Amino acid sequence: MNPYYIYALKDPRTSPAQSFYIGKGTGNRAWEHTIRVDQTQKGQRIADIQATGQKVVTTILADDLTETQALKLEAELIAAFGIIANGGILTNAVAPSGQMSKIRKGLIVPSGCVEKAQIALELLKATVLELAQANPEGITNSDAAKTLGLQSNYLGGSKDYLSWSLLGLLMQDGKMVRVEQRKHKATIK
Repeated sequence: MNPYYIYALKDPRTSPAQSFYIGKGTGNRAWEHTIRVDQTQKGQRIADIQATGQKVVTTILADDLTETQALKLEAELIAAFGIIANGGILTNAVAPSGQMSKIRKGLIVPSGCVEKAQIALELLKATVLELAQANPEGITNSDAAKTLGLQSNYLGGSKDYLSWSLLGLLMQDGKMVRVEQRKHKATIK
């Protein structure tokens, strides 16, 4: 049996109850949001619902999924409903800090592409961080690129640009630091 599922958190104050968050999880993940309410848009919605004496409706949309299936379905559903920051209805925070680089005028961006890329980016960052946490002496960019299959042979040479970008983003997030010329260490356990 595959352990992953996709769930929706719904607002009972609307009829029918409207989804305001889509997520992937295992175990009790779908219900943890209402126990540990955070300061995100999702957390604020949960707090508002609970303040009225009502309970968030938690619905399992699909179960018995592999992680890959769950990631794909989650991305498709988030793209279909859209996030509030982009005019949709979900409180998911899939775009980094709501900031997007300027895109080329006339560039066609299919619906859901940004959301899928951000979900994939979060998974890649988590994987590099996990590798660093397992190696307390630190990892090099080459370690990340070669071990995780992130190296490219574009134009005939080995290129590690993707793993450099991931290390840079993790340092920007404060989750890793550069400790010597070529080594990076996780700052969180």
